[in-house]
Amino acid sequence: MVLDLVRCPSCGADVKPETTWQVVSPLPDAEGRITITVMGTFTCPSCGHKWKGKVSSIKVGPEGEVSFGEERKKRTSKEKKSKGSEYTGKVIELDISEILSEEE
Repeated sequence: MVLDLVRCPSCGADVKPETTWQVVSPLPDAEGRITITVMGTFTCPSCGHKWKGKVSSIKVGPEGEVSFGEERKKRTSKEKKSKGSEYTGKVIELDISEILSEEE
């Protein structure tokens, strides 16, 4: 696993994480992707400051695609409509008069 260097909030030195763990989001985003965030504990070698923070993040999609730390991009309304049309389900039509006549 490639770990990014993180800047110390006190002195600004580049620091590698001492320990890491993964946090998996319980709910997917609007595109159905699950976010896996790698967290870590840090100790600055120059000033001795200790803290916990995010090391990196990974998004895994429903078709198995993986994206590493991409910036969030906003979808246009045209993209939202076309994206939603891909996953349309079976349409069920009910006539209320048929349902009411069955009850009588």
